[in-house]
Amino acid sequence: MPNRSPRTKPPIPEDRRTNRPLRETLDELVEHVRAVARTVHEMTPEEVDYAQQRLEWLADEVWRATTESELT
Repeated sequence: MPNRSPRTKPPIPEDRRTNRPLRETLDELVEHVRAVARTVHEMTPEEVDYAQQRLEWLADEVWRATTESELT
C-alpha cells in the first residue's frame, strides 16, 4: 500500500505563476468588485456607471491576458 497523505494538495497550475500580467489584472478586478460591493449603495448614478465601465474594461483585460497566454 503506498504511503499517501490524505491531504495531498493538487498541483498549482503553472499559469498562475508565469502569467504575471494576468495575475495582476485578476487581482485588480477582484479589488474593484469588492470595493464596488461595499459602496454601491452610497454611489451616485454617475459613479455606478463609471464602476460598470471599469468592470467591463478589466474583464476585457483579463480576457486579453488569457488569450494572449494561450497563443504563446
